[in-house]
Amino acid sequence: MRMNSHRHLFALLIAALFSLPISGWAQHESDEQQGDTTHSEGMVEHAGSSHEEGHATFDPTATALHHIADANVFTILDFIRIPLPMILYSQDDGLDVFSSGRFHPGEHDNGEYAFHRYVMFEGNVHRVKDWSFPNDLVEIGPHSFTERIVDNDEVVYLNYQGQEYPLDHRSTLDNGLFGGKITSFYDFSITKNVLTMILVAIILFWLFRQAAVGYTRREGKAPSGVQSWLEPVFTFIRDEVAIPFIGKDRYLKYIPLLMSLFFFILGLNLFGQIPFLGSANVTGNLTVTGILAILVFLVVTFSGKKHYWQHIFWMPGVPVFVKPLLAFVEFMGVFIKPLTLMLRLAGNIVSGHIAILSFIGLIFIFGKAGESMGGSLVGTAMSVPLTMFMMAIELIVAFVQAFVFTILTASYIGAAIEDGHH
Repeated sequence: MRMNSHRHLFALLIAALFSLPISGWAQHESDEQQGDTTHSEGMVEHAGSSHEEGHATFDPTATALHHIADANVFTILDFIRIPLPMILYSQDDGLDVFSSGRFHPGEHDNGEYAFHRYVMFEGNVHRVKDWSFPNDLVEIGPHSFTERIVDNDEVVYLNYQGQEYPLDHRSTLDNGLFGGKITSFYDFSITKNVLTMILVAIILFWLFRQAAVGYTRREGKAPSGVQSWLEPVFTFIRDEVAIPFIGKDRYLKYIPLLMSLFFFILGLNLFGQIPFLGSANVTGNLTVTGILAILVFLVVTFSGKKHYWQHIFWMPGVPVFVKPLLAFVEFMGVFIKPLTLMLRLAGNIVSGHIAILSFIGLIFIFGKAGESMGGSLVGTAMSVPLTMFMMAIELIVAFVQAFVFTILTASYIGAAIEDGHH
């Protein structure tokens, strides 16, 4: 059973690993912001990339979205920036593998350099469409981007040597559902969230490996060390979730999936609570929760028995004229269930992160972005207790959301495999 558990955990990691780089959330904050907006016919231009001397206006919404978004840099305490591998492919230039440090050797999220016509804008990779742009490593400066809305489509331009070069959108396969478009290149880079999933998977593997070794060496003895932490949780999920919802004679087939889901989500939630390690928001990313929900959907769909599908398409004991309407509702429910799994987990996790960042933002709001020391002290006095309280709530939410996702999965599986009764 331990081998099956490791196999399911590895499958979850691989699914999330390949889904995330192509559809993370777009970041919405530049390091320097300016409120000037110029309007022209059929077009709105945001001059947010320009720079003015003095204190920039603090935008709490943009700052919060910036910190919870995915990026190609892993930050520690916002002082240490670790570049991550860029893996980019285009049909005309082929495969490019290099460090994201080529884009921003400084401290800005908007890259100061272009490489092979790729640039970094607000933490995401874009590609210069114009072939006349240099294909080497080119210095472009920290404030060289302009955003325009043309025909309800946001287009980013690179300003280089007095000429504007339009950029491809962010590379995704969702056609804009989570931001970005299908573009001329594919981005398979290792992002902050992907690195976090790898680290959590390694930690979980080490913990379960230690427990397995302990059971082998201490057979018949009371659990100790890692065993004493994992065994009560494992027993609780088995006795209170798997057996009641799936059945005592069938739960063993699905217990590796339930355990893998629970510990994987819990590990990511807890890792995201560490404030100085990247501020990862993995389970707040709709793509990750969507992949997990799709996995549950496939298991439920292919495990469904005749009785399950009969109650969806032609339920017994119901008047014939009502059956088509109920069948439509039940069929929609087949897809709504995984959708709610996806949205519930992501919504609860991301809302907690935004609340914490909003409380921290009180320091800058009251302090007028550093202009008022007295206001900063007032903001700090309000921010610290509120943030500590919210972090305590988030710690509880980390366990609750992992449990809710697991128990709903078990209930869906149990409904799909139960025998017909009269």
